[in-house]
Amino acid sequence: MGFSSGLEWMVRPICTIEIFILLNDDIHYPFPPRSPEKISTWSPRATEMSLYTLPIRPTYPIITCRVSPATAPAVASPPTPPSLLPLATSATAVPSLTCALQCPHFESCSGCTHEFNLHRPVIVDEASNFFKGLGVSDFTFDSCRLWGWRCRAKLAVRGSSENPLIGLYQEGTHNVVDIPQCKAHHPNINAAVELLRKGVGELNIEPYDEDKRTGDLRYVQMAVTTHNTALPAVERYRNGRVQVALVWNSRNEKSSNSDKLNALANFLWRNGGSRSKLHLVHSVWANFQTSTNNIIFGNRWRHLLGERDFWEHVGGIDISLDPSSFGQANTRAFDNLLRKLHKYVPFGASVADLYAGAGVIGLSLAATKKCRYVKCIEINKESKPSFEKTVDRLPKSIEGSISWHNADTSIDPLSWLVGSDVIVVDPPRKGLDATLIDALRTISSHKVKPSLKGSSSNIKEEKRPWVLRERERAKEASVQVGRETISEDPQSLPETLIYISCGWESFKEDCKSLLNSKSWQLEKAHGFNFFPGTQSIEVLAVFKRSLKKKKTGKKKKKQG
Repeated sequence: MGFSSGLEWMVRPICTIEIFILLNDDIHYPFPPRSPEKISTWSPRATEMSLYTLPIRPTYPIITCRVSPATAPAVASPPTPPSLLPLATSATAVPSLTCALQCPHFESCSGCTHEFNLHRPVIVDEASNFFKGLGVSDFTFDSCRLWGWRCRAKLAVRGSSENPLIGLYQEGTHNVVDIPQCKAHHPNINAAVELLRKGVGELNIEPYDEDKRTGDLRYVQMAVTTHNTALPAVERYRNGRVQVALVWNSRNEKSSNSDKLNALANFLWRNGGSRSKLHLVHSVWANFQTSTNNIIFGNRWRHLLGERDFWEHVGGIDISLDPSSFGQANTRAFDNLLRKLHKYVPFGASVADLYAGAGVIGLSLAATKKCRYVKCIEINKESKPSFEKTVDRLPKSIEGSISWHNADTSIDPLSWLVGSDVIVVDPPRKGLDATLIDALRTISSHKVKPSLKGSSSNIKEEKRPWVLRERERAKEASVQVGRETISEDPQSLPETLIYISCGWESFKEDCKSLLNSKSWQLEKAHGFNFFPGTQSIEVLAVFKRSLKKKKTGKKKKKQG
């Protein structure tokens, strides 16, 4: 086996572990020493805005983990380069050495729930047994980056201008825990937080006070783009730049504290923007929120400085994400999931992508699988601009029809299902809407009639006013790219259902409901480690519609 410079896992279902210890100039993902004295010297604050790019070689080893099939000894012994210290060969010590969180904030922060075996949370065994009980014995679990994986973070800002607290709530409270050395964050998120902290102090920006409802800065969203084609591919991740969205406690940019907002934005750009030595900050945005509830963002957004468009490359395409759009926190894991999903969609298929957001899944299928048509259905109208920008960058060779519809899939869900070969659902943590579950459970019993718009409906004419209003609204808010959709087989029902889930408990209920209906059969299941350090996994499940057996027409012979 060779040696690599990253901290990446490649995981297979049954495995043993090979350990490589490296000394590496790239110190984005080190294990800090446990002693308090050494932790303080490792702190990004102690390096005076060095932003995790220290020019010196670290004095402690960086560990790269690789999982290989269980044909090797319990702990393999690769050739040890000179200058590297030997690793203890105790098999019981392997998880604590190689896959431990080792985060100074673990005891107080609510973000991570377990410290050890980041590569394989306990829930994986439960998932494997669950799917095995349903007849799927080849469940796989993929894990990639274990530290520094989070490329999108929403953080509360509390405390005072002299001592701002920027982090997550302590479990069960609204007390904010400061997390400057978060091991889950992409290192440049931590660096941008340090820059923000410095600006808050120098400019006397008041963090929000929930009790008094006073202050200026309520939250901040940090999103990292690693899509920089000017750099070699291997350098893009660690050199990601941060889109900073400041959630400001005012109605709009003309409020009395707007001067402070502009001063803070200019500070971030001057010290971290394209003309600074660091070039850490991609752009600065403002969101205006005065609500007293727990909703982070208001409805009003403003681009202040830097690049307006935020791009990422996943699933074989460039995607645009505005700060108001939903984006996956673990970019690399999401890319792995998309590439796996592509295998289950035939070339030239017609696809309906429900809970589509900005249409990333549907558009990646349109580009890579040459789909006849793709319909993306999303309830959040703020995702529309991102969809349109992404479409503009798609290959010109795409000939199929692509459309985006601002619609609620819980209203008349059957109209989005019929006429498609493949249905993709990526619901929020609570799972599928009850009406959509019912439509999927009973889909084999529906009779449909031809439709020129590609969304066929029941033979019975729809008369319910709220459904008709929703159809009209969705039609007005839709975006059509390419030729108008004409279903080749308007009588067709979907043959494949691909369910992407971030909520394990809700998925289990939905899965059982679909299988109990006898309309669907579970064919494949894969898990992905989207959130190392937690008991959450992302699931990709592939269902096939059950086909009714045709009667042979043979009559039993009468016995005389």
